[in-house]
Amino acid sequence: MIEPVASAADPRLGDYAHVGDPAWLRARGLFVAEGRFVLRRLLDVGQFMLQSVLLTPAALRSFGSALDLDAPVYVAELDVLRQVTGFTFHRGCLALAHRPSGEPALERFAGASLLLAIEGVANPDNVGGLFRVAAAFGASGVLLDPASADPFYRKAVRTSMGAVLSLPFERLTPWPRALERFKATGFRILALTPAGGARALDEVAAEAAPGRLIVCVGGEGAGLSEALSRTADQRVRIPISAKVDSLNVTVAAGIALSRLAR
Repeated sequence: MIEPVASAADPRLGDYAHVGDPAWLRARGLFVAEGRFVLRRLLDVGQFMLQSVLLTPAALRSFGSALDLDAPVYVAELDVLRQVTGFTFHRGCLALAHRPSGEPALERFAGASLLLAIEGVANPDNVGGLFRVAAAFGASGVLLDPASADPFYRKAVRTSMGAVLSLPFERLTPWPRALERFKATGFRILALTPAGGARALDEVAAEAAPGRLIVCVGGEGAGLSEALSRTADQRVRIPISAKVDSLNVTVAAGIALSRLAR
């Protein structure tokens, strides 16, 4: 349903005034898909109910018949979009979609062999990047602690290049004790750390049958908590130059997953 809109005061665009307010969106069970690539991914996945789409005439033309939707598709000039949202967003294209109500984590990941666990990563760009590398290297899903950024935050969805939309995830509580439930089903938990006493990643990756794995990464600076390190079956490090104290969490996760996925 294509609906032209000429004014930022049009009440049909009222919800788009809140796209920069994560609390408002969460309270209404919504998230924002920003940019043409992410919207295409959202449509391709087909698992999320769209509330509406807001885009420029140029963005509309780029989609062709792909936006023949049941949900309203509002079309307005870029200046109108800027007035409504209060910022310049990616490629003149936004969508509001409903968050899913997923099944419990153990059931969702029953057939998984490789998962990524995220602890204390508050930066949404890093969370989005972690989803992107998890998808790239074959992880079946992502587990998050209560403190890490919301994967459905606008920047996280965009940075993930839409991987948040296709990769299952669950926020676990109590953390990290909830990981024990995964250990009981055969998962081995690896804590990624720069600490010298940890086992080298290549040694772990070279094992003939590493089994089901959960790779845990922590926020830059603080790293993984002592509680998670105690929960883990093994601490693993990526050998790096002595001139560098650590790697960006997304880079580290990508290296680890690329080795272990083989």
